[in-house]
Amino acid sequence: MTIVDIGRLALIIAAPTLIGATVLFAPRWCASVADRWRARRPADPQPIGPPIEQLACDLRRLLRLHGELTASAHLAMRAHRLWAVEAAISVRAVEAARALGLPHPEPEPPATLNRTELGTILHDLADAGLVLPAKVGPFIGDGRY
Repeated sequence: MTIVDIGRLALIIAAPTLIGATVLFAPRWCASVADRWRARRPADPQPIGPPIEQLACDLRRLLRLHGELTASAHLAMRAHRLWAVEAAISVRAVEAARALGLPHPEPEPPATLNRTELGTILHDLADAGLVLPAKVGPFIGDGRY
């Protein structure tokens, strides 16, 4: 028995094991190589919020609803809904200011701005080119009259 014969015998014995290991582990190796390949490439930029057109549309709708609520129903019936609409206006105004790169105050934990901050940010948004209703306010600010 020569060395060539011993090599053939070892290859015959080891071949099924090597083929099985290749079938089992090759997908993991390929996925690992693909992940590393992807990690080397810079990530595509992702938007941090909704498009500015949607923010402007939502702000106009909420400001129109705020004006209707201010001019309608009895004070006790509309107070809570009016406060909720103002909170939604605050959130959308801050998102729009972020999207346009305007300086804006960060809202407190209840996520609402006070009257002056809300009026200021809405006027800044209008000055930056966002089309908003001409008459805005009066805002209640703290949820109470």
